Amino acid sequence: MDQIAPSARSRAPELLAPEEPYPVIEANTAGASPFFFTCDHYGRHIPRGLGHLGLPASELDRHIAWDIGIAGVAMRLARMMDAHLIAQHYSRLVIDCNRPFDSAGSIPLLSEATAIPGNSGLSADQIAARRREIFTPYHTRIADALDARAAQKRRTVLISLHSFTPIYAGIERPWHVGTLYQHGHGLPPLLRELLHAEGDLVVGNNEPYSVSHATDYTIPVHGDRRSLINTGLEIRQDLIADERGQQQWAERLARHLREGEIRLFAKDFFPP
Repeated sequence: MDQIAPSARSRAPELLAPEEPYPVIEANTAGASPFFFTCDHYGRHIPRGLGHLGLPASELDRHIAWDIGIAGVAMRLARMMDAHLIAQHYSRLVIDCNRPFDSAGSIPLLSEATAIPGNSGLSADQIAARRREIFTPYHTRIADALDARAAQKRRTVLISLHSFTPIYAGIERPWHVGTLYQHGHGLPPLLRELLHAEGDLVVGNNEPYSVSHATDYTIPVHGDRRSLINTGLEIRQDLIADERGQQQWAERLARHLREGEIRLFAKDFFPP
């Protein structure tokens, strides 16, 4: 009987081909701002070996695959504010980088009302490959960047950027934008106050989603465990579906975040 070398026998299958994109997208790595942006659902790429996960290509244009419009907002906002942005290249349908591994949404069998055939019947090795090659590099890079900022005694405010659908399960959502948080350390209510002051915005307080350790990863792990000032920001997708809307919302958020920074400094929310 042929003998298999231990290293070959134990090596997990590879998911990403060498020429495929690295999971992590970064912008403005040397940014001087205290704001630090993440974007878990920035991209919609699917590894070639997975095909379209058994879905028609048209499904990958929908919210089930990515947060529509948020990539344009995130990149513009990072540049406007001279802030570091770390984003995920791959679709949440492959593995959702804002879900704990033990949550049903980590590798979804069903997204909204759409079955994902390519996520059914996965082996332990196939699941491990998605975690190892897509989820882990992304969150390791975020952790390393935050560790470096802490070592340099840099002030850091974590903002996790997302977008949401105008209608869900047949129900219209009235909010234009929402702040999502568990603790936040003062930032979410301040941002809601500033956004409300515009007079024409419906601003959600943990709407249309809320944050918890059971359902979310980025804010609980990178924000709350580090006691960073933080918030998630959800923008309704119809408002940022084109470049004009993305520019307007990036300018709006930049303006309010700068004002929020001034107020937070004045109240000594930031550690020295």
